[in-house]
Amino acid sequence: MDKPVIILGAKGIAHPALEIFNSNQVIVYGFLDEDESIHGTEINNIPVLGNTEDEGYLKLIGKKTEAFVAVDDSKYRKFLVELLNDQRKVQPVNAIHQRAYISTDASLGHGNFINANACVGAGSQIGSHCIINSGAIIDHMVKVQDYVQIGAGSIINAEVTIEEGAFIGSGVTIVSGVTIGKGSRVGAGSVVISSVGKNETVFGNPAAKVK
Repeated sequence: MDKPVIILGAKGIAHPALEIFNSNQVIVYGFLDEDESIHGTEINNIPVLGNTEDEGYLKLIGKKTEAFVAVDDSKYRKFLVELLNDQRKVQPVNAIHQRAYISTDASLGHGNFINANACVGAGSQIGSHCIINSGAIIDHMVKVQDYVQIGAGSIINAEVTIEEGAFIGSGVTIVSGVTIGKGSRVGAGSVVISSVGKNETVFGNPAAKVK
């Protein structure tokens, strides 16, 4: 990556995103965040420059810098991605830790966060703007749609489909062939042995619907 990166968001995954870019010798120009109380502060010597909608900084994106959206909340992440698409005609770059393993025939979209020791197996398809935390294992032929979040240490077995906006907590195991529905949530430590419906929340071993 030749251009430096502006990170939109300065909380949550923003600090590890900075570490990821550092691990790949990519220069981070600065952070933008909606919280004015942290403007002018620094994260590991990198400044929080201003607001995420500050035209003065946004106009740099696409010409002089790349952008990465480091926001945990999927709705706000989607808002910022669409802002970049509409105003700057750019897609956020991927932030992939040097110690992550991506199979040579896996496919990735744009703007994904993939932290250290995560593994994406053969033939798997990762959409765009997903968060895959440390040590998560995505086995072969898995389909992960856009804006999915997968917690640290989770194991997604072969041929699982995770639909858009689903949240998988830390330490979850999902057995082969299961579908996790759009906007659903799987609680930390759960073992999912059957498909989860759209917008459902499940928890436990085996995972059961939470009413």
